[in-house]
Amino acid sequence: MEFRENEAIYLQIASYVSENILLGKWSTDHKIPSVRDLASELQVNPNTVMRTYEFLQNQEVVYNKRGIGFFVTADAVNKVKHHRKERFLQQDLPDFFRNVFLLDISLDELQRRYEQFKSEHYAPTEN
Repeated sequence: MEFRENEAIYLQIASYVSENILLGKWSTDHKIPSVRDLASELQVNPNTVMRTYEFLQNQEVVYNKRGIGFFVTADAVNKVKHHRKERFLQQDLPDFFRNVFLLDISLDELQRRYEQFKSEHYAPTEN
């Protein structure tokens, strides 16, 4: 994972965990990687991962079973979507709109590129 300098690492890891939940890789009551395992995988300090898990626990995205580990809550998808949507609408969307306006990008072009992005990155997989 490549970390950005302009955002706290624990928040970037929280985004990584949240994305795995949204993509269905980690479902309700699924045990997520241990603090040590995720720290090793991402090459960060275990304290940073612990801070991430505490942050996500406060947002009711994960819960802790003492001595067993952290698990995905039943309402995790809705909680993650809500938090990420609010953050996107407040922080990212104004910059996006500014660039769309300044660069004179049409809504038709945005729609076409969005559909192309979805088909390339999130096409349904066949089992």
